[in-house]
Amino acid sequence: MFRRLALALTTIPLGVGTLTAPAVIAAPGDLDKVSAHLRSVSSMTAGFSQTDRAGKTVAGTLTMKRPGKMSFQYQKGVPLRIVADGKSLWMIDYQVNQVQRWPIGKSPLAVLLDPNPDLSRIARIVPNTDDRIVVVEARDPKRPEYGTLTLAFVRNASAPGGLMLQGWVALDSQNNRTTIRLNNQKFNVAVADNAFHWNDPRPKGPRG
Repeated sequence: MFRRLALALTTIPLGVGTLTAPAVIAAPGDLDKVSAHLRSVSSMTAGFSQTDRAGKTVAGTLTMKRPGKMSFQYQKGVPLRIVADGKSLWMIDYQVNQVQRWPIGKSPLAVLLDPNPDLSRIARIVPNTDDRIVVVEARDPKRPEYGTLTLAFVRNASAPGGLMLQGWVALDSQNNRTTIRLNNQKFNVAVADNAFHWNDPRPKGPRG
């Protein structure tokens, strides 16, 4: 199943709305199930692998706490950290001591961090060839510059809302495409706020 899911995560032509293989009709109510899943998840930890548009893959640990907080802690030797602290999304590059910041609402990840996302307005189910998998594309039609997030779930009765988030493809406003695949997902676990603190490599010192 994961091989099929990985194929879905890497072959969805974002903005077009179909998979490369012949598609089946999406089950009625799947968008409501995705909304129910997102509303029922207050926190999540998982391992992740991240593949960029050049095909380079790195791994690490993902921590999420809604509303608004997310941390990508990369494997040893990758001098990068990405943190959403409740207000802003930060990318910290320790190799060159640079920090970039975006409002969370202008990131494709906003749909994961909003405690009550309005999926009926910004999202749609993407048909696929495996009815065990639910693929949903989220894009604000009023703010296309914020990018697109395409999420893949596996139906799992023991997971929140009956769905297990397996990963996503993010396409930002500069058409940079990033694929995230998750493993060892744990939902609604205790997550301390200091998980979203980070050290600022600029002269002003630690942040958080």
